[in-house]
Amino acid sequence: MSEKIAFKAEVAKVLNIVIHSLYSNKEIFLRELISNGSDACDKLRYAQLMHPELKGGAFRLTITPDKKAGTLTITDNGIGMNKQDLIDHLGTIARSGSAEFLKSLSGDKQKDMDIIGQFGVGFYASFMVADNVVVRTHKAGEENGWLWESTGTGEFTISEDKEAPCGTSVILHLKKEE
Repeated sequence: MSEKIAFKAEVAKVLNIVIHSLYSNKEIFLRELISNGSDACDKLRYAQLMHPELKGGAFRLTITPDKKAGTLTITDNGIGMNKQDLIDHLGTIARSGSAEFLKSLSGDKQKDMDIIGQFGVGFYASFMVADNVVVRTHKAGEENGWLWESTGTGEFTISEDKEAPCGTSVILHLKKEE
């Protein structure tokens, strides 16, 4: 059973800015997703130092295009996320402060690029090229996997995903023009 959850207050406004004006090059979405996957692998590597029972071997990131399905999938075998992580990190844009992010934008794309990493908006660059984003994830050491899905228009759904392998897969359903 899936649960529908509305994005937090300023999310629609931030999404509109990210999708239509913040980035000059659409390809930036790929760098952002690769960076997130790399960070997830690092987090699992460090977690294993304290909890050797956590599984993980050769860390990797894969990018899989499927022209027929019109999708691009970025998969890592890092730490993964649980339901609360999905709500906290993908349900709240600019977790360190949406309002502060909006106030800090200068209108100068070059200057604005310098603040992006400070506010966690990179994942949402995906909506520049995708009209639907699906995240399948399973946090290391936890029993359940999860599926997060959104069209970037004000809400997202979360449901249990018993088939999700440890790590995270971001599946972009690309817009026809992309």
